[in-house]
Amino acid sequence: MNALSPIAKRTYLYDRLRAVPQGMIEASSSTFLMLIAVQVFDASPLAKALIAASGNAGLLASLWIVPIAERVHRPGMQIAAAVTAAGALAMLVAALLPGLPTLLAASVIGVGGSMLIVPLLTAMYQTNYDPRSRGRFVSRTFVVRVGAAALCAEVFGRMLTANLGLFRWTLGAIAAAFAAVAFCLWRIPSQPLQSRASTSKHWFTGALGALRFVAEDRTLRWTLASWMLMGFANLMMLPLRVEFLASPRYGIMLTPQQVALYTVLIPNGVRLVLSPMWGRLFDRMNFFAMRIVLNAGFALGIASFFTGTSTLGLVLGSVLVGAAAAGGELAWNLWVTKIAPPDRVADYMSVHTFLTGVRGVIAPTLAFQLTQTLPIGVLAFIAAGMIALASALLVPEMRASLKPARHVQ
Repeated sequence: MNALSPIAKRTYLYDRLRAVPQGMIEASSSTFLMLIAVQVFDASPLAKALIAASGNAGLLASLWIVPIAERVHRPGMQIAAAVTAAGALAMLVAALLPGLPTLLAASVIGVGGSMLIVPLLTAMYQTNYDPRSRGRFVSRTFVVRVGAAALCAEVFGRMLTANLGLFRWTLGAIAAAFAAVAFCLWRIPSQPLQSRASTSKHWFTGALGALRFVAEDRTLRWTLASWMLMGFANLMMLPLRVEFLASPRYGIMLTPQQVALYTVLIPNGVRLVLSPMWGRLFDRMNFFAMRIVLNAGFALGIASFFTGTSTLGLVLGSVLVGAAAAGGELAWNLWVTKIAPPDRVADYMSVHTFLTGVRGVIAPTLAFQLTQTLPIGVLAFIAAGMIALASALLVPEMRASLKPARHVQ
């Protein structure tokens, strides 16, 4: 820590503080908002798909956050704080005026907003941290967040198992978490974006200009194609975990506390242990080789979780998904810093998050509809096959990146 610059020290301090309420939001967005929709409001397949896709709707809109940030010319973290504060207000309204419409709106505004700001966060990490230790410090923050998510899952799981009527207090706690995140983001040092990607100064057409990098950079193009396959498979299956464990249709019918065990506690416990290792590997290991290893973990985890109802299968699937997620989240947030010129990091990331949003909006909706006609085990094997194909696409890029003097086109 003594070797860190004052900016890096302040970033590390407030990013770790932010990780605690962010963990609450993560646990809630992945499990408890869906549980409330299913068990309190008896949500339709469409409503469940909208909640599952809310974060990805924010990613879809993230292509426009970069040109908007350029136009307002405010520090990136102040913009991120304002977006997060809107999420706090939306969740508070959902707690005070409970109903499926307000829950859906709060999910889209709150969870969507937390993903909308990702390009701003990545640009901040690229600026504030040394590249030789960036993965290490970001992964340490992830450890705090994962621990907070696991604790939140246990507390909220027990509350809702004991009395489902406490869901309003759960939503109020989530609103407070959004407010705390907004405060921490405001305190993180950042500068206005100085991107050169946009050929137009208009915020809408300027965002579309960032897509030209997909055509110009071969490595970016093939990596995004691979990520589309892998991400689509993941985003189809991961939201179905709650449905698989809680819905009477599949015969498991676990309590909220048990659902939280397999969807949050076990995966996050594994992430807690392995995140520091993946942080060190990210700083030292070939990115494409790391991505292929992570893909294997996701494929095996999905196949194990959804192809049996035994405790062993659920635990093994949860452990494998958690192990892959420990490195996968770090890679997802920081990989563009490995290939993008410094002044294009936010633009590359906005294209990546935009495409994540495209698949994220489509995949959960498609998944919930496919479960009406296909066995969920068949869907799991289809997803695993897509992830294997995604890994195959990265092999040529891995070989090329290991050659000396690779240049971004």
